[in-house]
Amino acid sequence: MFRRRTALSVSATAALLGAAPLLAACGSDAHPGAAALVDGKRITVSQLQAKVKDVRAAQARSPQGGQLIMNTGRLSLATLNGMIFDEVLARGARDAKVTVTRGDVQRWRARAEQQAGGAARLKSMWLQQGVAPDEIDAMVRNQLLLDGVAQHLGADRGKPQGQQKLARSLAKTSRSMGIDVNPRFGKWDDQQVILGETKDPWITRESVKQQA
Repeated sequence: MFRRRTALSVSATAALLGAAPLLAACGSDAHPGAAALVDGKRITVSQLQAKVKDVRAAQARSPQGGQLIMNTGRLSLATLNGMIFDEVLARGARDAKVTVTRGDVQRWRARAEQQAGGAARLKSMWLQQGVAPDEIDAMVRNQLLLDGVAQHLGADRGKPQGQQKLARSLAKTSRSMGIDVNPRFGKWDDQQVILGETKDPWITRESVKQQA
């Protein structure tokens, strides 16, 4: 039901400390302290680092902590990928005049919690996908924005043709934003709307498919 890039887990505090990525400030003159520049906005290394630590800390509290950490060795890249995509989606939604209210998010989440077997179970499912508990609402919001943009385009996300139509639209948005990633983290692919070798987190997965 809730599938993301890869399953993740955590075991013990020692494992957490050993696996947590150490992200130093970027040394490139073109990216001083930045992991990426998106539409003139800096995504700093410290912002990326904070999100990664948030996930690792939540994983460390899980009974499956060690396994979660082992399964998410590339968490920093996957997280940066998501942070950049958030900006692309936000621009695409604004251009399409798509909005999502807090009430929309709460209603979706309530349905998801019911189907998952409770709030704790839903949080566990998301944590296995590298999403910290305090990021769930943001993930839900993104999925609702994707649904809204797709509807604006007349694209059915449940069909390959609809996915391709949505992908082309977001790729166009991505190209217009002048995305520049610090080389130490890879290169942003406008065509695929993903960072380097990371897996596509928005088209291929069904992790937050809207619950009817």
